[in-house]
This record gives sequence, C-alpha cells and structure tokens, in this order.
Amino acid sequence: MTNEWIKKAEVLIEALPYMRRFQGQTVVVKYGGAAMKEPELKSGFAQDITLLQYLGIHPVVVHGGGPQIGQVLDRMNIPTRFVEGMRVTDQPTMDVVEMVLAGKINKEIVHLVNRAGGRAVGLSGKDGRLLTAQKLQFYRPREDEPPEIIDIGHVGEVTGVNVDLINTLQAQNFIPIIAPVGVGEEGETYNINADLVAGAVAGALKAAKLILLTDVAGVLDHAGQLISSLTRDAALILMKESVIAGGMIPKVNCCLEAISHGVGKAHILDGRVLHAVLLEIFTDSGVGTEIVHS
Repeated sequence: MTNEWIKKAEVLIEALPYMRRFQGQTVVVKYGGAAMKEPELKSGFAQDITLLQYLGIHPVVVHGGGPQIGQVLDRMNIPTRFVEGMRVTDQPTMDVVEMVLAGKINKEIVHLVNRAGGRAVGLSGKDGRLLTAQKLQFYRPREDEPPEIIDIGHVGEVTGVNVDLINTLQAQNFIPIIAPVGVGEEGETYNINADLVAGAVAGALKAAKLILLTDVAGVLDHAGQLISSLTRDAALILMKESVIAGGMIPKVNCCLEAISHGVGKAHILDGRVLHAVLLEIFTDSGVGTEIVHS
C-alpha cells in the first residue's frame, strides 16, 4: 500500500513543473473521434478539461461531429456526398450540420464538463461573430489543364476569430466549447473543418498548446513507430517522403500553421487513450506526437 501511495505522489511531482509552466496559459483542444463516442472516454475528457481549469490553465475546446451528422442525414434521407474527404454541404445539409453541431453535440459536451465540476459555455462561431468565414475555394488539379473548380457548397474557412469574446469568458472562469460553424460577411452560415477552426483559434489566442485528438497514436515513422517529437523542418521532410500521408497530412499542416502564428507547441494525440490530454501535458514523455517550430 505504501508503494502505491508513493507512486501516486511521484506522478504529482512529475506534473508539478508543467502545472507551474502552464498556469495562466491557454490550451486549445480539438475534440473528436472515439473520444466523443465511448462513454468512459467522454467522461475522462470532461474530467481532464475540468482539472485544467482547476489548475489555473485556460482550456478552449473545439469539437467535430462528422459521424453524428452522417447519422442524422441518413435518418432524414438527405444524400451525402464527399469530395476528397470534405462533405459537400448544400442548404438542407447545412441546416442539419448546424443543428447537430451547435445544438446536440455542443450542449452534450457542455453538460459533461459542467457535471465534472467545470464551468463550460457552448458557442457556435455565429455567437458574437466568434468565427468569421468565407467560402472555401476548392480546386482539383488536372494534367495539362487548368485546375478544376468544384463547388462544395457551404464549406468555409476561417477569416477571423473574435478573441475578445473568448478572453471575456476566460476572465470570468468559463470554458468555451466551440462548434465549428462560421458566419460570412453577408450572414451566410459555413461548415468548417474542426481541426482548422482549432488551429485558427489557437493561433489567434497565441495559445501555449494546440492539441488534436485523433483515432491514431500520433505521427508514425518509416517503421510504424510513434514519433514523440517533430520539428517543422522534419515534418516537411516526412511529408515529402510520403511517410506522413493520407489523413495525417492536413492535421500536420494544421499544426504547422498554428505554430507559425505563435502557438507554443502542437500535439497530435490518440483520443482512445483515457486521460490522453493530461498525460500529454503533465508527463515528461507524453503519449502522442508534439510538433515544435525548431
């Protein structure tokens, strides 16, 4: 029993310098994948975010919800079409996206964090013009011809983040939970990739950390082993060599964009690991891949 207690004390001692370093700092977490579906992982995530707040760190959560959107579209017999991983979003689809993201999922996360003892407030990008956006221009390259322009509907990219709104909430000790829905110049509603929103929010806030929760261990090397730390230059080389490929490319690019805008470090974590956020922030080795500027 004594050894067990000593081990618990050692965990706290290991975490102490990180608690001191990040107190008063902002950490932006993109929440998605299995961590949003498994009850134990959902509860663990809410506890992680609440503990960060209790330690004097300012968490900001941006969530996805693709699978849940797909389920509702199926039930409503609204056809779904993807172009290179992006959901083509016509007006009926946009209505469902906004309903599911800003309504159902957002409020469920708020409830989980509040039940864990935190003080969470749910927002969509339309609240207080938190996320201003413009239509995403999508081009498909073609051999010996100009790129093909493809209209993917109400899919947007972030053009601005209302940091005053987030700062005001943080000053009152609230945790912003953000649905990735943006608003255009003329009041148009846009569906925006949650990774890109998290990166834009982290950059605008000059966050200490951007954390992307995924359903993989992190960035893997040639042999399939986890890379615990990557510099910007090393990441670019691995992408050129196609070691970083497929769906990991946009996540790494998102991290590189964030650190180029002043984010301290970016992390790609396996959200299937219980308490992954705490393990990455407060342990020496971490559990995923960190990406640093140099």
